[in-house]
Amino acid sequence: MLDHVSIGVRDIARSKRFYDATLKPLGFACKSADAGSLGYGATDTIGLWIGVSDHPVPPHDQSNLHFCFAAPSPQSVDQFHAAALRHGGRDNGRPGPRADYGPNYYAAFVIDPDGYRLEAHCEKA
Repeated sequence: MLDHVSIGVRDIARSKRFYDATLKPLGFACKSADAGSLGYGATDTIGLWIGVSDHPVPPHDQSNLHFCFAAPSPQSVDQFHAAALRHGGRDNGRPGPRADYGPNYYAAFVIDPDGYRLEAHCEKA
């Protein structure tokens, strides 16, 4: 449905450190980088663009805005969460099953350094 998503951040170098580490366990890497933007994806396709902005979307806990990344395994969800916490993110839901989302739903939730809420999810057999 969506081709890509773009977000604005205040500090592109800080975001690169965070997203490089956090998305690596999920199989995503920075495929494009310059002084003002970063592009992340799994192949040559970029699904997440990050750009410098003087006015990023202000964080709001009750906005319901979040981005969910597909994860290949429960272990990668665990690694996503741990990497986010090591690189300036905050916990917003430890890794584990989420039975209220579905019988095999396994996810972790974090908040990036700019306040964006992120999730990594896989189906656990």
